Amino acid sequence: MKKLSGVIFDMDGLIFDTEMLYYKATQKVADELGFAYSKEVYLDFLGVSDEEVWENYHQIYADKGTEAVDKFINESHAEVLRMFENGEAALKPGVHQLMDYLNERKIPKIVASSNQRHVIELLLENAQLKDEFIDIVSSEDVKRAKPDPEIFEVAVKRLNTAKEETLVLEDSQNGVLAAHKAGIPVIMVPDLLVPTDDLLAKTLHVLDSLEKVPDYFGD
Repeated sequence: MKKLSGVIFDMDGLIFDTEMLYYKATQKVADELGFAYSKEVYLDFLGVSDEEVWENYHQIYADKGTEAVDKFINESHAEVLRMFENGEAALKPGVHQLMDYLNERKIPKIVASSNQRHVIELLLENAQLKDEFIDIVSSEDVKRAKPDPEIFEVAVKRLNTAKEETLVLEDSQNGVLAAHKAGIPVIMVPDLLVPTDDLLAKTLHVLDSLEKVPDYFGD
């Protein structure tokens, strides 16, 4: 990238160390209700919207009945929110340093997450980060979830920056695919999944921490 004019941040697994919390909460409820859940099932839906995950749960556990699956979903969601409200979602390394770097250069930032707005706001407010971003694009703002590019198309319009001068920061495969389809440069900071060679080819670079982003730009 020759010029950086705006940055689009994913949230779960990138800003906050939340992915294992989602898994732990869902596994706890699954065990209590007798659902055959596992980390492999969780990873299959990493980076997609809640609505898509829930739709798949209804298909996977159809033999349990609609009411039981709804209970599984609702109690898992409630357990996750309890964890978030208790402050269990830690910031990933380098978040504050990257915010300072971008603020010093007056580069605007926006969150584009497949999560629900009230969850995004809860986490950002608890971490005193909400004012760092000019706006939030959530699952409620788009019709199609990642890997569809819609969420990043909306985000770049709200930033009012040229795509080639905008950077997406993502941790998941679906996020990288969405940014690539949108034609916006993307740096991947992997969380739970190791990127494939095909995914690597769709990124500017893969970094092991947000701490390394300023170094990538050489200042």
